[in-house]
Amino acid sequence: MKETDWRQDPRLKGMDPKKLKYLTDFAEKAGKTPKDKLLPLFMGLAAAPGGMNFNDQETDLLVSILTANMNPAQKKQVETLRTLSKKLGNKAQPGSRKHFSNTL
Repeated sequence: MKETDWRQDPRLKGMDPKKLKYLTDFAEKAGKTPKDKLLPLFMGLAAAPGGMNFNDQETDLLVSILTANMNPAQKKQVETLRTLSKKLGNKAQPGSRKHFSNTL
């Protein structure tokens, strides 16, 4: 399967340009990060104060786009991280909305 640039996905056209810039900057940083350091990078994103907030629909869309070219095992790892992050985020912020910054 040919890998495409996630930024060209037409479903992103309606997203706030500030959010797209935030994601692009993060993607560039992740692209320069060794694979064995990616998990700490993502966990740092989840813990970052003042991070960009994404609603549930935006988060689902982003995960769908970013995992499109992953194999089933990799997708399962992402879903496991999302589930763990949601649980941790809900404990830290009872009653809060889910955000990309704490849902990967």
